[in-house]
Amino acid sequence: MSETVAASGAPAMLPKLTAGTLVAAVGACFVAQVGVSIPAVINGYINQDLGTTSTQLTWVSDAFLVPVTLFELTFGVVGDLFGRKRLLAIGSLLMVIGGLFGFFTPSSGVGVLLTGQVIAGLGAAAIFPTSVAMIAAGTHTVRDRAHAISIWAAALTTGGFMSPLIGGLLAKIHHSGGEFSSWRYAFLAMAVLAAVSTAITLVAAQNSSSPVGRSLDWPGQITIAIALFALLFGVIQGAEDGWSSGRVIGSFVAAVVFMVAFVVIERRVDKPLIQLDLFSNRMFTVSAVVTVLGMFAYLGTAYATSIRLSAILNYSPLKTAGGFVLLNIMGVVLFPVSARMLQRYNPGWVLAAGMGLIGVGDVALAALPAASHAGVWVMAIPLLVIGAGFKTAVTAITVVAVNSVPTDKAGMASGATSMLRDFGLTLGPAIVGAIALTNAANAISAKVAGSPKLQSAMEAFNSSAQVPPPVKGAVNSGPLGANAIPAELNPLKDVAFHALSHAYSIGYLVCGIAALVAAVIAALMLGGRQHSHTFVAGAEASAPQ
Repeated sequence: MSETVAASGAPAMLPKLTAGTLVAAVGACFVAQVGVSIPAVINGYINQDLGTTSTQLTWVSDAFLVPVTLFELTFGVVGDLFGRKRLLAIGSLLMVIGGLFGFFTPSSGVGVLLTGQVIAGLGAAAIFPTSVAMIAAGTHTVRDRAHAISIWAAALTTGGFMSPLIGGLLAKIHHSGGEFSSWRYAFLAMAVLAAVSTAITLVAAQNSSSPVGRSLDWPGQITIAIALFALLFGVIQGAEDGWSSGRVIGSFVAAVVFMVAFVVIERRVDKPLIQLDLFSNRMFTVSAVVTVLGMFAYLGTAYATSIRLSAILNYSPLKTAGGFVLLNIMGVVLFPVSARMLQRYNPGWVLAAGMGLIGVGDVALAALPAASHAGVWVMAIPLLVIGAGFKTAVTAITVVAVNSVPTDKAGMASGATSMLRDFGLTLGPAIVGAIALTNAANAISAKVAGSPKLQSAMEAFNSSAQVPPPVKGAVNSGPLGANAIPAELNPLKDVAFHALSHAYSIGYLVCGIAALVAAVIAALMLGGRQHSHTFVAGAEASAPQ
């Protein structure tokens, strides 16, 4: 998506990046990144207000991320074919609609919220590749492109940094009387920002396209979308339905069948969605594995932190935002030096170092159970270390992938790496949620089964006419619901709290192991290789998360 030739293919009279186009591109990617991070600090309020099951709460995050993973590559082609300005505006408009769905979600309407997240995620899937392509189309020297991409990357970092603060502040301002409807204002803020972005794009942006040699691979897109969605659906629903349920097993079978179909199709079409021969390159394949493991570890950590602070400790959104400021602030601090590190050191070693920092931070978090009530500040150093590791690693990912293939395949390698990165990010909440919630549910069941006193208390609770049905439903909905109801009404409160504390510590440990494995692979397989350091600043273009 970095073609800089005119639609006719002539190299002359290349369009120059205008200030309006740059503002539109960076503004849109800022809004998209805000959308990625919106649920982080309000999960606790959503859980208590809508009475979501534990699995539904996982879907609140992944309903946005799944469309980004599935359609980012296709939207890149659509923009090249039909015009990027129009697609960027449509992406922002979809985020307006998705945000309004979130704001107007009724008290029993978790389906409305999930629908809004899917719509907003489709908008972000259009925005991320299109904003980069618009910048690339108007910059024709390494210096100009590096400068513009650096501004674009700064907008991403700022979006990830500001989103928790926006959500936390708005929830505090609008929270009153013990009601939790204030979480909706975070989605309203996203809708307003997206509306401003849409207007800026329509008024100020310059259109560009690059249809030569581009075409839509619908069979490939459909089969990979079904395969990845089926896989994620099975992972997320397994914690609620049971891993031996027909629906979960059927999802995994469908994932395998459609993935095989995707491979067959991509080998036969003239212009595939992904050139599978990229994976015959050993270095590219290694970088792909490291990317998926590392991004899984990072967003799994972010999800576990969100649940620990907002849904287990029941912190307010503003207090929860403190944890996400710590997780994101190193992206701001390290921004001026990230490209220099890649110019000075082998990108494989930089990638290994970043993954190692994520792993060390996660292992430290696993040793800090939520049951200590120690608060967010005792988590400060591990969160800062993880943030530093993520910033270091994500800057190196595309450099390693692109430099491992011939120049004529660099664009496809960058696109494939982007898809793999987003797939890893989407797996984070799905797998960590499944592991933690399954573990917590089993622990609660074992505790109840082994305690006649607790069994009697639960029987009395469920048969009592004094307990409102919504309270009974929440306590029986799963570990997070049982933890959300105060102890004076809920005999499972203490059991659920300790079970969740232990379970999400295991989630941190799983993320830490994944990141450390990625670090070892990168060090052994990539660290000793010679890499080109050309156009290092462009690596930031691959980091929309």
